[in-house]
Amino acid sequence: MQSYIKREIQKTQTVIQQILVDQNLLAAVEQVARICAAALRAGNKIIFAGNGGSAADAQHLSAELVSRLSYDRPALAAIALTTDTSALTAIGNDYGFEKLFSRQVEALGQKGDVFIGITTSGKSPNILRALESARARGLVTVGFTREVAPMMAERCDLMLNIPSLETPKVQEGHILLGHIVCALIEEDIYGAQYNPLRQTSAIEA
Repeated sequence: MQSYIKREIQKTQTVIQQILVDQNLLAAVEQVARICAAALRAGNKIIFAGNGGSAADAQHLSAELVSRLSYDRPALAAIALTTDTSALTAIGNDYGFEKLFSRQVEALGQKGDVFIGITTSGKSPNILRALESARARGLVTVGFTREVAPMMAERCDLMLNIPSLETPKVQEGHILLGHIVCALIEEDIYGAQYNPLRQTSAIEA
């Protein structure tokens, strides 16, 4: 059993090391954070969606922005499209599972918002539909996905591709980069005023 545990930890270490040396991916993380911060400053919001474990990640990251991540500061506008059971069951019943998120994007998304679709496979039909609806409405589209995801790439302005094809490792990478994005947003908007550990942001320096 310990050999399995160690093997899985080593595989996670490999994925993290690959992320660490991928300059294009690191630049994309920074760009996603900057775009989200700019949208929030302009009065827009961040919208998350995903299925299964990715639904949990969508709710997790949305909560980090609405509540707090590293320190007390004003709330940031974010929503996960996975939490309204009445809307989810109504849309699923009336229009089908593929429109679960696109219908909500049509109702709630506004030009200038950022839509973040999370899918470990890169081909979840309801996420692909939501990305299409978001782009049609003038939202910035961001994809959190696996190493290779051409269907996502066609629909996303920015992509965070975790260098793995194993679902658990992709999910681990998503929450790692998701936390970093949320921390960068928090620091970009409120760090200088609310972060008790600094006067000048180490991120900006």
